Amino acid sequence: MTPSPIAVSCGEPAGIGPELVEACWQVLKGDLPFYWIGDPAHLPGTVPCATITAPGEAAQIASHALPVLPLAFDGPRIPGQAQPAHAKGVIAAIETGVAQVQSGAASGLCTLPIHKQALAEGAGFGFPGHTEFLAHLAGADEVVMMLASDMLRVVPVTIHIALSAVPAQLTPGLLERRLRITHAALRDQFGITNPRIAVAGLNPHAGEGGRMGREEITVITPVLERLRAEGMDLAGPLPADTMFHAAARTRYDVAVCMYHDQALIPIKTLDFDRGVNVTLGLPFIRTSPDHGTAFDIAGTGQGNPSSTLAALRLAWTMAGGSV
Repeated sequence: MTPSPIAVSCGEPAGIGPELVEACWQVLKGDLPFYWIGDPAHLPGTVPCATITAPGEAAQIASHALPVLPLAFDGPRIPGQAQPAHAKGVIAAIETGVAQVQSGAASGLCTLPIHKQALAEGAGFGFPGHTEFLAHLAGADEVVMMLASDMLRVVPVTIHIALSAVPAQLTPGLLERRLRITHAALRDQFGITNPRIAVAGLNPHAGEGGRMGREEITVITPVLERLRAEGMDLAGPLPADTMFHAAARTRYDVAVCMYHDQALIPIKTLDFDRGVNVTLGLPFIRTSPDHGTAFDIAGTGQGNPSSTLAALRLAWTMAGGSV
């Protein structure tokens, strides 16, 4: 059975999102039906578009025009210049996409980049970012960030905190929750029956028996032993400097890393243009390109659609579609 279309929330109108969605439609068209939620007047107009009233109409329209579920925004798009007046429309696009994917009208949600300052100034947006807002809308207690490409999947246990704060934040409870959510998502959303998870150590050489740090002994290993006893396939704690060469990557389905750069440097080095941000722990599929609004090139046509294409394709395959 063919999945429902993928919903794409517009993100920040002044960024490269409107250009990227048109570029993606030129590549995918009816082979991967998706629809864009936003103000049609904000699109550059390089491809034909057609307004729809319900997500189900997108499958019939996508072969010859970009399907657009229209939302009214307050004012025109000015590339490179975020406008707080657009904030309510940006938020409404996200809320609409979530409602439609929760109802089954859309099979997944692909979110284009937002500008948090404009949302705060224009609508009092108080969430740290997209992910936290989506978790709030979905009623999810905790979510996990995964970066994925055809070459590698990574999950950071701690994310946007100072490196000096990582040891204190890296608790057994946090690590266990991250591993459980990751394991469940690989099984339920990625279709991997027995996920193989490689877990990095925090310290050089994974602590080298306590000579270079003891977090592997006091925090990481006890959690891994407890979850292995439940049947999880967990390798580690492993020295991070030997986890990401080609042969090593064949031995696991995801690498769980202890901090932001430990996870993101490998995937951005291996596959910078095709990395996809996937939110695990939500009751629906959510992907996003792994880049920001790129105000400096908005309106120039220089935006690279590779990550957005990858995000759409991953959402589609996770939903059961074929590409």
